[in-house]
Amino acid sequence: MGRVNWIGLWTHYQKEVQRFWKVAFQTLFAPVVTTLLFLAVFSLALGRSVETVKDVTFEVFLAPGLIVFAIIQNSFANTSSSMLILKIQGSIVDLLMPPLTPGELAFGFIAGSVTRGVLVGLLVGSAMWLFTPIEIVNPWIVIFHAIGASMMLSLLGLITAIWADKYDNVASITNFVITPLSFLSGTFYSIDRLPAFWQTVAQLNPFFYMIDGFRAGFIGTSDAPLWVGVVVVGGLNVILWTICHQAFARGWKLKN
Repeated sequence: MGRVNWIGLWTHYQKEVQRFWKVAFQTLFAPVVTTLLFLAVFSLALGRSVETVKDVTFEVFLAPGLIVFAIIQNSFANTSSSMLILKIQGSIVDLLMPPLTPGELAFGFIAGSVTRGVLVGLLVGSAMWLFTPIEIVNPWIVIFHAIGASMMLSLLGLITAIWADKYDNVASITNFVITPLSFLSGTFYSIDRLPAFWQTVAQLNPFFYMIDGFRAGFIGTSDAPLWVGVVVVGGLNVILWTICHQAFARGWKLKN
């Protein structure tokens, strides 16, 4: 089959895509409604008191953050649910038996999850464009941070599901790690408004760089240097990929 099992990898990827595509109203369109509700609530609640942020209207500032918020939430949910279901149902053997390397197994999961995350981002962005005058200033920055954010949460979701033994384990990571880091990452505000100490704390949050960089592609300015965000996002993805690859290679909590 050569150095890469392309047929097996493509089949694995298709399985992951078809898994969320068959319930598209839940996996693709429901996040659009939820995110639009966030936009409406925060615009109505804060729109008049905070008219501009970073020299743009509050709605234009808020929209990119909500798009990334939807991307990362769905990327994490996709890999974590897919792997955990295989483990709980006992069908994990059907994944481990085919002639796929650890890298191919991990890549199939991540590619399918990134596909869902990017599709959700496109749908949410298109829906917001109907109500908010957002425009892309630098498409390359937007693309990098959208894919980088989706990949990071896909890897984190896959590692979480490999570690987890039941749904409560994944829910605890979602409730106590993913959601707090998402809300405290500058999604709804600029960290320039925070006291100096809390600005430093915010800059220790990797989610901040995903959202800040993605937003910079729309409004042209950022709270942190873009190169720092590129290094943080890229570096964390390399670390998470290495952990995920090793988990598949050793069969950690997969073969027992």
